Amino acid sequence: MSVDVEATAAAKPASPPPSEGAARSASSQRALRKRERRFLHRDKWWGYALIAPAGLGLAVFYLWPVLQTLYFSFTEWGPFGGTSWIGLENYRTMLHDPEVWQSLGNSLIYTVLVLLGIPVSMVLAVLLNLKGMRGTGFYRTLYFLPVVTMPAAVAVVWRWLYNGDVGILNQALDAIGVDGTYWVSDPGVVRFAVAAVGVWMTVGYNMILLLAGLQGIPQDYYEAASLDGAGRVRQFFSVTLPLLSPTLFFTTVLSVIQSLQVFDLIYMILGANTSVGVTNPAYSEGQTIVMLFFQKSFYDNQRAYGAAIVCVLFVLIMALTALQFRLQKRWVHYD
Repeated sequence: MSVDVEATAAAKPASPPPSEGAARSASSQRALRKRERRFLHRDKWWGYALIAPAGLGLAVFYLWPVLQTLYFSFTEWGPFGGTSWIGLENYRTMLHDPEVWQSLGNSLIYTVLVLLGIPVSMVLAVLLNLKGMRGTGFYRTLYFLPVVTMPAAVAVVWRWLYNGDVGILNQALDAIGVDGTYWVSDPGVVRFAVAAVGVWMTVGYNMILLLAGLQGIPQDYYEAASLDGAGRVRQFFSVTLPLLSPTLFFTTVLSVIQSLQVFDLIYMILGANTSVGVTNPAYSEGQTIVMLFFQKSFYDNQRAYGAAIVCVLFVLIMALTALQFRLQKRWVHYD
């Protein structure tokens, strides 16, 4: 049997040697691949060079301050500069500091009240999205103006409107027989007063986002729902809300982050601290956690304690954002 195998192998013709053209083709392909790798390597370094300025600025002005603030939160700041490591002492002090808890509660209340403005933005967006609506460009500009106005200017105007003696709001209430109050110095209403200004400033921005989401919904869904006998209200809850949920989720996340970081608006409305102390009797009821950080860091010269406060705020924002992303699976529809 081995003889037959050997005979069969001998009977097969030997494969011809590779031609000279095939060898040149293989060589050129290897050279081409080598040249492509060299170009890709060079393009990669060009890409790094182009993003280096932005990356350097991000590292110097954002990443390094964050790390530095985190380090300072574990130290004690000397009266003439310099720090000493004290570990978690600043965080232990915060746990027993009623001013921290009240400021944190004020920030959360302000955030919840500002979130109530999102339904107002949705109503405005739906009205501006109606077919045949005239003057939509004018109304969009009108509602968006507070967004591009400086918070300090907004605070000055609203502080005048809220004035308990000569304010327009109290004059209008007096005209209908209602006694007004000192809106920004009354501890019982100051939170709602500043939250109303926050809603007024954010309703235009949220309206533009929601209007863009509404215009991205295909009209085929509304035509199909209309053929099934669904009215305007049914279409809103069965078609508009589910398809608008991604935009609503994005708007909610932005509103929570911005509300927890609010500072200049409320600081200007309530009045800044002076050399003789706080002059507004409702200051503690309106003070946010960022305002407390500013007070501890720059008025009380407790920069390390202020760093601990802002680190806690950072963790709180990250936790609430993560919670929102987890809960969005239950009500946000992406298809």
